[in-house]
Amino acid sequence: MQENEILQKLDGLEARFSEVSTLIADPEVIADQEKYVRLTREYKDLENIVSLRRKYIRCLSDIKEAKDILSNEADQDLKNMARQELQSAESMQPKIEEKIKLALIPKDPEDAKNVQMEIRAGTGGDEAALFAGDLFQMYKKFCDAKGWSVSVTYFSEGVVGGYKEIDFAITGNNVYGTLKYESGVHRVQRVPVTETQGRIHTSAATVAVLPEADKFEVVINEGDIKWDTFRSSGAGGQNVNKVESGVRLRYPWKNPNTGQVEEILIECTETRDQPKNKERALGRLRTFIYDKEHQKYIDDIASRRKTLVSTGDRSAKIRTYNFPQGRVTDHRIGYTTHDLTGFLSGDIQALIDALIVEENAQRMKDAEL
Repeated sequence: MQENEILQKLDGLEARFSEVSTLIADPEVIADQEKYVRLTREYKDLENIVSLRRKYIRCLSDIKEAKDILSNEADQDLKNMARQELQSAESMQPKIEEKIKLALIPKDPEDAKNVQMEIRAGTGGDEAALFAGDLFQMYKKFCDAKGWSVSVTYFSEGVVGGYKEIDFAITGNNVYGTLKYESGVHRVQRVPVTETQGRIHTSAATVAVLPEADKFEVVINEGDIKWDTFRSSGAGGQNVNKVESGVRLRYPWKNPNTGQVEEILIECTETRDQPKNKERALGRLRTFIYDKEHQKYIDDIASRRKTLVSTGDRSAKIRTYNFPQGRVTDHRIGYTTHDLTGFLSGDIQALIDALIVEENAQRMKDAEL
């Protein structure tokens, strides 16, 4: 992309940035939550691009000015200063251009959202449940390091430990944009604790990462919800078994793909406070419906991508954790690390960065940037 092409693509952004800045301070816009959220996201995106545009214009100006001095000035001190300025500006130019190209890639509007994650034991019985527990701890440690909040909404423990299923919410900055690459089948190869012959087994767990639905995005008729309460079990002291703090909701939902009415069943036992559990169960219901009704959007995105980095396909085998070799391999981009212990301790950012780079490279190619 040539300099004038870059500036042409950035034309008009200053005016739009100024317009959006005014709109998000308008009381009428603030009262319309859907519009306000959309404009606030646009403001953040434009703020970054406008800042890069200004840096780029300054850089081009510095290059022109330095070249003028070298061509027209006789003073050697001024020329030496101009050479240093020119060298610095010319080395900075391609770096700014690369940042502008990345900023111009159409962003997934879901990236800024919080997420609901689901981990389920797959093939492998008790060992799969233990592995599902290992994956949850891996994500929990990663989130703790990022300063994100993790809130478990439901879990079913395995017979010898781990989880048959665990659902949890994560809140923080750009959570979905970071963790969306984790959806898929995770495979583990190791000697299970239940294995007496020392043989290596292969087990699996599935991970689903869903963008959290905002209240205004999903319409739920709360009068159609049937609520049940029950006594929770698990950690939390004696009170858990004496008070009906667990909640179960049933909701009739018309599947837009089949036209059939299906009953959605959701349980929440996270807290010893029944109203809080009801609120969290409603949040999971919104996210479930949002995910189902937006599957076409996800499929459309996936079909346009030649890369398998983040197709959202939960049946695709994306990664292998090989304990005998101390190796983790991501099959989508051929990434391998031999720091299995560190990876399972939450040190997964390097792989996520590699996945982001791969996807951005493909998106830049598709956008002809």
